[in-house]
Amino acid sequence: MSNKFYSLLVLLFMVTMAYTQNMQEGFSFLETGQYVKAESFFKTVLKEYPKNKTAKLCYGRAVGLLGNSKQAVSIFTDLLNTYPNDFEIKLNYAESLLWNKDFTAAKNYYEGLIQENNQSFSALLGYANTLSNLKLYQDALIYVNKALDVSLGNANALTSKKYIYLGYAYQKQQAQLYDEAETLLKENLTLFKDDKDTLLNLANLYLIMAELDKATETYNILAKNPDNKLSALNGLALAQHLNGKEKDALTLGEQAFLSLKDHTDTTLVQQTTERYIQALIWNKKFKDADVLINNLIENKPNANWVLALRATLNIYKSDFKKSLVDYNRILENDSTSFDGNLGKANTLKALGRYDEAYKSANNTLTYYDKQKDATQFIKTLNTTFTPFIETKTSYTFDNGDNEAFALEANIEFPTSTKFKWLAGYAYRNTSNAITNLKATSNNVVLGLAYQLMPNVTFKGTAGVTSAKADTDDFTQLLADASFQIKPFKLQVLDLGYKREVQNFNAELLDREIVMNNFYANYNLSTNFNLGWFTQYYYTSQSDDNTRNLLFTSLYYNILAKPSLKAGLNYQYITFKNQVPTIYFSPERFNAGEVFINLIKDEVITKPNEWFYELTAATGYQFIEDDEKQSTYRIQGKLGYKFSERALLNFYGTRSNIASATAAGFTFTEVGVRFKWYLSEIPGFRR
Repeated sequence: MSNKFYSLLVLLFMVTMAYTQNMQEGFSFLETGQYVKAESFFKTVLKEYPKNKTAKLCYGRAVGLLGNSKQAVSIFTDLLNTYPNDFEIKLNYAESLLWNKDFTAAKNYYEGLIQENNQSFSALLGYANTLSNLKLYQDALIYVNKALDVSLGNANALTSKKYIYLGYAYQKQQAQLYDEAETLLKENLTLFKDDKDTLLNLANLYLIMAELDKATETYNILAKNPDNKLSALNGLALAQHLNGKEKDALTLGEQAFLSLKDHTDTTLVQQTTERYIQALIWNKKFKDADVLINNLIENKPNANWVLALRATLNIYKSDFKKSLVDYNRILENDSTSFDGNLGKANTLKALGRYDEAYKSANNTLTYYDKQKDATQFIKTLNTTFTPFIETKTSYTFDNGDNEAFALEANIEFPTSTKFKWLAGYAYRNTSNAITNLKATSNNVVLGLAYQLMPNVTFKGTAGVTSAKADTDDFTQLLADASFQIKPFKLQVLDLGYKREVQNFNAELLDREIVMNNFYANYNLSTNFNLGWFTQYYYTSQSDDNTRNLLFTSLYYNILAKPSLKAGLNYQYITFKNQVPTIYFSPERFNAGEVFINLIKDEVITKPNEWFYELTAATGYQFIEDDEKQSTYRIQGKLGYKFSERALLNFYGTRSNIASATAAGFTFTEVGVRFKWYLSEIPGFRR
């Protein structure tokens, strides 16, 4: 080899080394995530050396990692045209397809790379990430494990594996395969002990499963790390709320909120502020919540999370029209918003705009497939309009030796969200052991209910009663028509007329006394737990007697879940004519009582759970000018919900209040009730 040729080789080596050292700064920018500097650096290099493969490749990476994925794809495509067999360029081209979210194209291209080199770590990991983005998590796990076989303990691969597990678990959760989702998250925790993301996902899964104790335990594990304390407190507050422990939820929310001064993470500050305001709303501390929300509105007047808080506050205050305005603003900002779509659905339902509520809930599922809350909302709304039959069988007796057996069946058959058919049949057999009087009656009625406006509903039935007594058989018309009106928020007014035949015992049925009742019911709720119910009846009877009845009740809601309330009742009755030998008809009757009511409503009861109600009351009654008499009243029911479509309950009542029966006797009634929905969904929604 000549000295001249040797000198040329040395010169080329020195130039190459110098050039590589000059580009080292750019490599460092890429490795440390300084992509703006990296882009600028390699752009400058390419001006001087436009055909340098390494510089162009690095420039493409910098451009792509800065978010300009289309340009990156174009750069690597040009490089592939020039160097079609360069595996490194192929890998970068495949990755650029990932950046550009061309996942199907990336999947096909990575498959070719793996065939070319099945030991390439970058190809295996890139393919795993592609499969993960396509939600093919089972296959993604296989290939991320292959990547880890090639590069043991690689941090990037381990991170990918964690998020593949999280995605796979979420997919199972959305499919309501909760046990499988739990298994995947627990597997992830064995690989990444006490990982924050995994613990948060597991706790959230337990909330969805209503496994509140497990959720609390998981949040407590999360809280062991001081860096995760706020996230844990926010989750614990929600768990307490779902468990009906609102005061505990507020204590936790306040603890987190007061520690925000030490935090600069804007996302965490938002989440904590949001949870604290929610806890104030759950505890009906509306003024405090309103102050905080107004402060947020001043700084963030169009932020969706702030608008959602104000909408939630107004829902709790029954200002549904104001809530609707905010939910519409949220959807103007983001039509895919979960809070906006489902919140709007709940608001429309409360406003009686049911068709629009269905539409909004279905919009939610369009963006969040199989989401549990939206699915449950539609299921609950469906129940409101699903045809059902309800039957009751009862036995009644009193201290006047009257007995009665009764059977009743009612059917409701909605044909739209506004209209439903009504039908009913009732049989009653009464007798008296002292007088030996016996009588039976059969009632048949047909009717309809129609929502005239969102806040006005008409309900009417008409039919006949056929009675057989010892001295008389007769047929009479029956009628019941009423308007339910919601004139203002938290108020309900019923105005109606009812025609019926007095059938409490055999003697009264034998007298064929027809009652024409004109009535009004008014119920007022408040945002501070007080409620007031008032009822007035004016009755004109076929025996030329008239009755005025006034009942009013002032009550206080002590607990929400289960519902517990206590209050005072007052009743006043007067008859034009006094016929005490025939039926209870005083010129003046006054009664007052204190009561307590505990109820777990069947509507909110889940399948395979018990529901119940217990009312106890005691007080005094004043009949004419007689001495006051002590009174008592006990009512109860206990039932079981077998499924979404069937429930059964037993019930009983005992009272010595004179007005409780037409004859003024102490009476007892026991019975059984069965309700069955005829289909799973409304007929008009199939």
